[in-house]
Amino acid sequence: MSKSLFQKPVEIKISTVVAVSAIVTTADVKALDAALSSMTGGSADFFDDDLTVIDIAALPDGTPIDWQAVIAVLAKYRLKPVAVRNAPPAMAAEIASHGLSLETASKPRDDEAPVAAAVAAPVAAPAAAPAPARAPTVSSPAEPVPNGAGVMIIDSPVRAGQRIYARGCDLIVTAVVNNGAEIIADGSIHVYNTLNGRALAGASGNADARIFALNMSPELVSIAGVYRTFEDGFPAEFARSPAQIRLMGDRIDILSVNSATRA
Repeated sequence: MSKSLFQKPVEIKISTVVAVSAIVTTADVKALDAALSSMTGGSADFFDDDLTVIDIAALPDGTPIDWQAVIAVLAKYRLKPVAVRNAPPAMAAEIASHGLSLETASKPRDDEAPVAAAVAAPVAAPAAAPAPARAPTVSSPAEPVPNGAGVMIIDSPVRAGQRIYARGCDLIVTAVVNNGAEIIADGSIHVYNTLNGRALAGASGNADARIFALNMSPELVSIAGVYRTFEDGFPAEFARSPAQIRLMGDRIDILSVNSATRA
């Protein structure tokens, strides 16, 4: 009997896809364009068609929004809007007409922060350096699930194009994280091997999260939405050696695991 007779035409399974938040504080499209240009250094490769939720909680009530123009300016920087957060019910029909989903309006939490930096009126990018290396396409996270309530453990290499997200917990990787891979955690990240690629800790806004690696050579790091890239190479005094990365105010610091030396 043909195997196809037993195959279902479609299956629906629970899957987590990482999306960035674009927190807009103005509906002025020119201001948004200028802010994104400053944030990305004008590079078309800073984002890579990342799924994006537009958060309008910071806009004054009744602010008119040109959704087509906002979507277009985000798309210009390779952000792919899929939903709107904190929109009033009165906007639901207009938002839906542009192919966007509507998240239930809610009061923003003090601890809420985007995976990507907020999009506001023109401000300097929070991290030094121009655009990072090309990011992998958005994909579902790896199959491993958190062991207990506080950690996800990955024992296999994280390859180029893979994206792993430890939601609500720390992430431990015991194998190499390759160039072009991306690892994300709401808590801290620990790599007991070589860290290449991108590492984003404190993705839900935890500014106390840190990134640790035995062999540090990332393309980009981020803590609570603040980025730092390394086009010219990781600082020589810490490259390929045990190091940690933390957030101090709006500055990303790099320190040896065993000393107070920093860059």
